[in-house]
Amino acid sequence: MKPFLTVLAALFTISTALAERVEHLGCYAEWSETEIIVGNALVERKWTVRDGLLTASSLRDKTSDTEWLRQPGRQPAPYPGGEPANEKRKLAFTTEKRKLSPVEEECLLVKLVASGVKDTFTYQFQIFPKSAGVNLRFSGGEAPVSPTVENKETQKPDGIEQANMAKPDPKKPIQALEDLMLAPQHLRYTQVELKDQTDHHDELVFEREWLPLNDNFEVACNMFHVENPMNGNGLIFLKVGPLPHARPVKSPWDIRVAGEGRRLTFVGSGYPWTVVPYQEGRAGRIAAMQNFQRCLRQYQPQRDGMFLSNTWGDRNRDSRISEEFLLKEVEAGSRLGVDVVQVDDGWQKGKTGNSAFGKGAWGNFRSADPEFWKPHPERFPNGLKPLVDAAKQKGMKFGLWFGPDAENDMANWEKDADMLLSAFDKEGVEYVKIDAVEMTSPAAEVNLDKFYNKVLEKTQGRVVFDADATAGLRPGYFGSIHVGPIFLENRYTDWKRYWPHHTLRNLWTLGEYVDPVRLRMEFLNQTRHADKYKDDPLAPANYPPDTLFASVMFASPLGWFEVSNLPDEYFKSIPNLVSVWKKEREAIFSGSIIPIGQVPDGHAWTGFSSVSQDRKSARLVIFRELNQAETWSTEIPLLTAKDAKVTILGGKGSATYENGTLKATIPDTLQYVFLKVE
Repeated sequence: MKPFLTVLAALFTISTALAERVEHLGCYAEWSETEIIVGNALVERKWTVRDGLLTASSLRDKTSDTEWLRQPGRQPAPYPGGEPANEKRKLAFTTEKRKLSPVEEECLLVKLVASGVKDTFTYQFQIFPKSAGVNLRFSGGEAPVSPTVENKETQKPDGIEQANMAKPDPKKPIQALEDLMLAPQHLRYTQVELKDQTDHHDELVFEREWLPLNDNFEVACNMFHVENPMNGNGLIFLKVGPLPHARPVKSPWDIRVAGEGRRLTFVGSGYPWTVVPYQEGRAGRIAAMQNFQRCLRQYQPQRDGMFLSNTWGDRNRDSRISEEFLLKEVEAGSRLGVDVVQVDDGWQKGKTGNSAFGKGAWGNFRSADPEFWKPHPERFPNGLKPLVDAAKQKGMKFGLWFGPDAENDMANWEKDADMLLSAFDKEGVEYVKIDAVEMTSPAAEVNLDKFYNKVLEKTQGRVVFDADATAGLRPGYFGSIHVGPIFLENRYTDWKRYWPHHTLRNLWTLGEYVDPVRLRMEFLNQTRHADKYKDDPLAPANYPPDTLFASVMFASPLGWFEVSNLPDEYFKSIPNLVSVWKKEREAIFSGSIIPIGQVPDGHAWTGFSSVSQDRKSARLVIFRELNQAETWSTEIPLLTAKDAKVTILGGKGSATYENGTLKATIPDTLQYVFLKVE
């Protein structure tokens, strides 16, 4: 198989103070013995270099012409922790112009190796043409030393006023990724705490905000942002790794803020990180986050944002799985407008812990049965090829459920990858739901990454993984951005746990931080178990089927049901909307998708707006939940036009856009309107 990329590399060993420079697609890097500069049209970062240690000296947002640092950092960063040897290190720079994986955008990659007798440090800078974030990795020095929390006893307020209250000792370097002395006097600091393991959590996004004068605090999180409330310019700090609870490489906190000194320290080695400047407040921050994520996984219209059905949502588990049943699913899926028909647990020979036929293996699949992942000989006597072919004849694709082997730190990762590559090569399976992952050690984390990357590289990125985040210790929202969407929820009417407004709420709140196309969001067969909800006005049965689809169509939609078991109402109301949505989804998923209105709670006016990259047009979906107002008005964030034509694409309502205000009317509750504004 031919390689998916061409690598252009150059090695430079610094022996003089003369600067070297390399450019690629508008990105550039420049370095000497004393300084390294990395940038593009949106951002430029500078570090001073001394004995192989870097200190941040400039972070300039070119779009707003803002310099974020008022002085160099108080300590080197990235910094390994402990006391690095005091020695002169030899510097060697390597540059590459390529993709790091077949699903990424092309980038400029700069690697600095600072080699000493006792310590060697490796720094990697990755920058893309379309994002203001410089993605960094660091390794070397002593084993990572966990940062410690300051002794609060020394900071006890005693009522005696002082000009300088106690604060962290700036002379004591700690293990750090960034140490930044911020320039703006007035800043709003926001911690964003995300939850996964959605079998146990339903509220998934929590924010804490500070306007500190002399407050000093530490927080654990993957996402943190700092904003100047006077102009809406800000910085996003993102750790590209699992959520704190799921990381095999732990740190007690990720961000330290010394409020009076406006000093921000980002810590926690073992994972890449980025700092992304943005403008225009909340909407600009959301757009900047989405642009960065789409660099790590480039949006491809023929691969991403597909409408996928999965057999598990009706809770028959594996009891009905067979070739005959799946052929019915393919036929029904074609009528509904499904892109990918996916069979969940039950296609394979081995029996799992979720089987309807008694308890089986979970995680220890290969030791339970060496032939665990062969097609079930009785249910699929002809293998999977007839199903893949049947789906292809209907213009669809076919997907599987799969659980990588968790035993011995996922030591069987290569066998698992080869199994999926065989299904891709021989049967044509391109969509795979990944479940049962337990990432309990650094070795398991590395092996899981090898598993994903081998499949992606050998298939040129054609295989799409739905990474389950409902349980276990898993990469989650930011630990494996490049592999595919996050399979977010297991919700069932059987246990009265499916509420459409809760699913919409999770998409709306997560959509501020996770690109919505990266979220696999479900809608169910709302006629099942309607009696369990009795007279509840927010019961699933009170929502029209097309409203349920509309609530997830600005994400990657999941039909969490047996398509062949749906009532006729679904086939009457959903296919027309799906057909229109398919014509517009490339515009939706390539635009900046901004949650608008109120946070969904069952009684709000709410929705999403996707504004094109040139900011001249938008697609919107607006929902009227249970409230008394037939009409609602809003601005369209980031749209530059003040007056524009509005086209109704779906739903029951009307809208106008004049003087920078969208005015929407939806006569009935629990309904929606789908709009194009241009």
